[in-house]
Amino acid sequence: MAGESWFLKVANLLSQFAGRASTFVGAVGLVLLWAVLGPVFGFSDTWQLVINTSTTIVTFLMVFLIQNTQNRDTAAIQTKLDELIRVTAGAHDALLDLEELDEEDIARIRAPYKELARQARAQLDAPSAEDSVQQE
Repeated sequence: MAGESWFLKVANLLSQFAGRASTFVGAVGLVLLWAVLGPVFGFSDTWQLVINTSTTIVTFLMVFLIQNTQNRDTAAIQTKLDELIRVTAGAHDALLDLEELDEEDIARIRAPYKELARQARAQLDAPSAEDSVQQE
């Protein structure tokens, strides 16, 4: 997309790279290499510090990358759901942008839907007239 920020470009590239099986295999390889080198370095404090510092830095940066990716994915899904609500006849437009409400408002709006679901499950659990006839 024209006008993509440099962060968005980097975040997309890194998330694609981090999500590959080959990246996971490479990370496992690095950990194994570190473990094999333990005896060479006498299991020294520096040897331990290398893996601790490396994993801490990678984890710290990945938290922000994952959160950025999750935020964009969630916003895209919410927008798609809002569009489906908007174009569906009989849908309640009050459900548009529901994710922006606080927990109490969401719980209040959600209550009738929970009751509908409970009733539908109860109907599934109740034996039907056809079931009674087939058992005889």
